[in-house]
This record gives sequence, C-alpha cells and structure tokens, in this order.
Amino acid sequence: MTDHDDVPGGQDLPAGARGPARAADETVAADEAVAPVAAVAAVDLGATSGRVMLALLHGDPGRERVELEEVARFANGPVEVPEGDGAALHWDLLHLWRGVLDGLRAAGVAAAARGLDLGAIGIDSWAVDYGLTGADGALLGNPRCYRDPRLEGVAEKVLDTLGAEAHYRVNGLQTQPFNTEFQLVAGAQDAVWPLATSVRLIPDLLASWLTGRVVAEVTNASTTGLVDATTRQWSPTVIDGLVRAYPALGDLRGRLADLVEPGDVVGHLTGRVRSLTGLGAVPVVAVGTHDTASAVVGVPAADDRFAYVSSGTWSLVGVELDAPVLTQASREANVTNELGVDGTVRYLKNVMGLWVLSETLRTWRESGRDVSLAEALAAAETAEPGRTVVDVDGPQFLAPGDMSARLAEAARASGQPVPDGVGQVVRCVLDSLAAAYARAVDQVTELSGRGSDAVTAIHVVGGGSQNALLCRLTAEATGLPVVAGPTEGAALGNAVVAARGVGLLTGTLTDLRGVVRRSSTLVTYEP
Repeated sequence: MTDHDDVPGGQDLPAGARGPARAADETVAADEAVAPVAAVAAVDLGATSGRVMLALLHGDPGRERVELEEVARFANGPVEVPEGDGAALHWDLLHLWRGVLDGLRAAGVAAAARGLDLGAIGIDSWAVDYGLTGADGALLGNPRCYRDPRLEGVAEKVLDTLGAEAHYRVNGLQTQPFNTEFQLVAGAQDAVWPLATSVRLIPDLLASWLTGRVVAEVTNASTTGLVDATTRQWSPTVIDGLVRAYPALGDLRGRLADLVEPGDVVGHLTGRVRSLTGLGAVPVVAVGTHDTASAVVGVPAADDRFAYVSSGTWSLVGVELDAPVLTQASREANVTNELGVDGTVRYLKNVMGLWVLSETLRTWRESGRDVSLAEALAAAETAEPGRTVVDVDGPQFLAPGDMSARLAEAARASGQPVPDGVGQVVRCVLDSLAAAYARAVDQVTELSGRGSDAVTAIHVVGGGSQNALLCRLTAEATGLPVVAGPTEGAALGNAVVAARGVGLLTGTLTDLRGVVRRSSTLVTYEP
C-alpha cells in the first residue's frame, strides 16, 4: 500500500556485503562536470515527510542517467483531532500544499542556476487516502488518515455483505482495513458527504490544484478496491454493489474522475500557480502516483527475475507480473494485485515495515529514553540472533503506540523469550521483518505460478535499503542475494516516467530501469 519514507541504517558495510559498485558497462561517464541536458521535478510524499527532488538528466540517448538533488523537505504526519468522545486522525493537506509550492519554486530556481527550465512535474504519495471537494472545487475538510480508528471492523462488514470471494475476483485487492472503499463506507454518514461532488486521491487532488484538471491515475486508483484489476477501469460490479448495500454513497461513480495511465500529461500549471512558484507553463505528468508504483519503476533490475521490497514506514514485498492473479488461493493468502506502470501488475504483500522500529524509538524518546537509530542498530547487531521472532503483521502493530510492550505481549503469547533491552527489542523487530519478507517472497512466487527459479535476487529500494543489518538478515532469511538501493527509488521512478511522458526519455520500462541503474550506487548482500 505505502510507503517508502527514509528509515536509514547509516552503517558501514558488514561482512557478506559487496559494494558500493556498478557493473562495468554501467559506469558513469568519467566527466562528472558535464552539464545536465534537462530537468524535471519529482514531488514525493510519504507518511512522515514530503520532499521535492530536482532530477537532472545527463548523457546521450541510450546512456542517460539522473542526478537527484533534494531542494525541499517538509514534515508530514497524522494530526489527532477531538471527535465526539474520541479522536480522529487527519492529514494536514494545506501544509503539504504549501510544501509542494515552496519545493517547486526551489526546483525552478535550482534548474535555472544550471541554465534549464523544468520540463515536467510528477507527484507520488502514499495510497488509499482521499480528499472531498464540493461543486465549487473547494476542499471539504482535511482528509482522514488510513490509521483512523473509525475504520475498525468496517472491512469485515462490507465483505460479508458483498461476498469476499467474488469481490477479489474483480479487484484482486488484499483485505486491509484502510482500503478506500471501506473508508468511503465509514464516511458516507459524514455531514460533508452529501456536499461532495468529487473524491480525489492525494496526488490527484494536488495535481488538480496545480493544473485545474481532475483525473484519477490508475496505479493509485487500484488501491481503492473500486478498479477492475483485469480491465484497469472503474468496476461497475464493485461500485454498484457498494451503492446497493450502502445507499448513502449515492452517485459514487459520478464522484470519481476518469482514469489515466502513468505517462499521460494531466495538464499545465495554471496562471495562479505560475505566479506562486515563478515557473512557466510546466506540464504535470501522471506518473506512478502510488509511491510503490514509482518505487518499483526505480528497481534497478536488468531482467524480470527479481522480487522487490519497497522498504520504509511500510514494506511492500512482491514480484512484477503481466496479469493479475485472482485465484482463491491468492485471496486466502491475502496477496494483492496493484496496478503498475506500462500495463504491469504489482503482485505483493504488505508487511508492517520499519514503522514498528520508528514507533519503538519514538515511544522510548518520549519516555525519556533517548536512543538514536545508530545506537539501536549497533545494539541489535550484537544481540542473540533469532531469539524472538513474532508476526509483525498482526493488527496490534498498526496503530501508534508502545511497540516494545506489544512485542513483549506477542512473545509471551507465542511462548518465546520476551525481548529485554535495546539490543534484544530491535533485533526482534529486524529478525521478524526479515522472516516476514522471506514468507512473502515465497508466497507471491508460488502463487504467481512462475516457478521456483523465477526470482534470483531481491531488490530493496527506499529508506530501508540503508539498513545494512536488515538487508543482511533478509539475504540470510531468503537464501537470495539482496541488492540494496537506490534509497530514493520512488523519486527516481517518478522522475523517469515524468521525463518519458514529455519526450525527454524514451523506451520501455526495462530501458527506464537502465537509467535508474546508471544513476545508482548499489550494495549486494550475499546469503
């Protein structure tokens, strides 16, 4: 589902790692001082931060590479707001909008300093969450966060009503309590719902403010549960079924914009946005607007015999296919079919990811136990391996809170030693994540029907690719080499699709990955 936020390891390479290195035929040209030939801006929004990256294109056709420069970064995170007797979680979308505008202004200045104009803008973000707008286009309140407590139990009720098996045969989507369709059912009784004329996923909403045109990009739309995974169109079967079961949804299809594919130009910056940013009529391209879709484009593989881990706040573990897998076995394994760039399918499982580690460090810090990430990983390196391995995908790890206490409870429930101290707790998290990755790779490979030799390497992209210990443990757990990098996989994937959308790059998805490979320093961890 989401997302790739930086959760770096910041360590020297341990034994068993090979790198940093590039293949000989991918070596960057010796003259690093050659001026870039074009520039695009990649807006990359995660659950804990947003950033705007200036992507500078270097090299002749067929030998292009991308140099990324972060020109803006701003905080993000859900905001708790009182609601009735409890609380609701919302995103501060206006803060993100300001960050995007400031970042685009900075990207334009940085490009101009090199004698370039921005050639395109791409936006990606986490999935499933949306904003509602009224007939005049005004935002009807800040979007809810996918961790909002009111979603508890909604998915089960909806699927019991619609029939889980038939539902999966259409949308191919794993059951997650926060899928957009369940959020819509939970929100259909809100006072603002009858006023809403448009439902826009986060990157589509921002793109509409930039360009004045409303579209729904298909890779992100596929996480809503409302898209037919085979036709890549909105599903009348699902949408009509939801409306029959929940009449308060009303004209749901009428609130959804037409779908577009990655690479389509949404529109050009409006006059107002140009005055706010100092930019010209820059085209906004619908990239893989789900950050995982962009991150998978950013996998620097030379062939299709790979699995990937898009590693950050969440970890998305899967393989790339040409068609969805809609079998009963796939549904029972809770594997999802999310749509990718160039007609592909991201067949994957959500793993809870480094959220568990970041929440552990946060709650320690708030209790007065200030442990840095580097200190935590160093302690985990020397802790007893495999002492306690729990199911980090359990629902108790979804909400914010004291993860070390929840790990202890899970350990007791499974009859394992309770982690005690920084090293044991963090090692439990990382050993458990590596085991979850191995299970997920085995499952998706088997269920895809591609055969036992379909995966010869695992590519880890995103912030978690810098966590050397986790990468090494993943290699050991899977028995496969782990290729770590690029850290900014989503931004690179975003940038190359945006550049191709306006003709600055050409070629297939494999060609785009060649650009990513030439642009990256990779580290390989052997099992």
